[in-house]
Amino acid sequence: MLDIRDKVAVIGMGKTGLSVVRHLQRVHVDCECFDEAAVQLPDDLQNIVLHTGALQSEVLLGFKKVIVSPGIDWRHPALAEARQCGVEVYGDLDEFLAHYSGVLIAVTGTNGKTTATQMIALLLETLPKGCDAGGNIGVPMLDLLANGQPERVVLELSSFQLERAKNLHPHYAVLLNVQADHADMHASPEAYRAAKVRMFQHMIMGDTALLLNTSEWDALAQDLQIRGVAVKRFGIIEQYDESIVAGVLCAEDSDSLFWHQGDTRKTLACASLMVRGRHQQQNIAVAAQVAADFGVSANIIEEALMSFQGLEHRLEFVGHVAERDWFNDSKATNPNAAIAALTSFEQVNWICGGLRKGLALDDLVDVVKKHVCFACVIGENTAAYEDLLKQAGVAFVVSKTMKKAVGDVASQQNEYPVLLSPAAASQDQYRHYAERGADYVQAMRTLGTQS
Repeated sequence: MLDIRDKVAVIGMGKTGLSVVRHLQRVHVDCECFDEAAVQLPDDLQNIVLHTGALQSEVLLGFKKVIVSPGIDWRHPALAEARQCGVEVYGDLDEFLAHYSGVLIAVTGTNGKTTATQMIALLLETLPKGCDAGGNIGVPMLDLLANGQPERVVLELSSFQLERAKNLHPHYAVLLNVQADHADMHASPEAYRAAKVRMFQHMIMGDTALLLNTSEWDALAQDLQIRGVAVKRFGIIEQYDESIVAGVLCAEDSDSLFWHQGDTRKTLACASLMVRGRHQQQNIAVAAQVAADFGVSANIIEEALMSFQGLEHRLEFVGHVAERDWFNDSKATNPNAAIAALTSFEQVNWICGGLRKGLALDDLVDVVKKHVCFACVIGENTAAYEDLLKQAGVAFVVSKTMKKAVGDVASQQNEYPVLLSPAAASQDQYRHYAERGADYVQAMRTLGTQS
């Protein structure tokens, strides 16, 4: 009879946890499942033992290994005690790394990582044997191994995945930014930053790192260069600097996106792009640089950049209704993401609010004062957003619901665009940001049928 100590415990039965269980079945490893909620396993996993209710450390101590889903707090007392007692506790990333031997490109950042990851995968798909994308982007990374070994994989990695990974060694690593976020899931801002930087821990000569060109990352760049890693920098700049290989050049008359194809700088007028906002244009410039470094031709890169319409819920144009343009940026779940969106407009009607995740809104005050003409606050707890708008001197109403907010904006006597960019998570009213964005679009379309 199999001893439980030869089994693996899988914690969290969301999308990632279920992918871990299916992977373990493929590699013939016995496991048991745990979730603190009253969940049920899908039909294809009915033969697996499922434990629901509060995690108990004494139960976990009986397992050889524990694999923890990204949505489970790494600081959970049961997990902390298991680690202290010598149980091997890790996430799906290390499990993936133990079974993948191809080329690995890793992308992280507080904001923009999905756009960059998606664009990198799109461009590298044009190479022989293509490129798969997974991780935090929506496809669990272990699902990428269901049909064998992909030639190349680009992974979008969250701080939660990185903090519990010990063996990550990407061939090419991209760090877009580290801004305030997830204060409710990390011990401190320093711990959040440290989780992101873990991506570079094992990089060596022959690897490439692409870093933002701010002084915050100079020490990391120097450390990587000492190890023989090729370090490249990107950013939004006001004049060309040969040390910056990709990004957006800002000018009074027009902005230009640029990247380097070998030693040759390639440029595109930002006005020719379908993607709006310097932050998004910087993200696709990063993708262009990665693609160029892997040998994708300049013509293919240029065509892809000009035809890319962006991703849903990321500063997405969703229609012209009630004599104004409407933009869905529901993915802006923290203040810095909302700042990037707001600064893409001269003036907007702003829909904000939701689950604040313990993040301060102070950095938004000046931006809101400059770019917002009217605001609607949604969410169950609106006080912090009301205080922000009062400080900024912006007229606002507390709409609470999305449908009411859309109606409140439509009643305003201006023709400025409408921007949903909440600066907050959605789980106080929705299951996730995509559901919130869909509700916004539906309310806007309903408004259009009534006009």
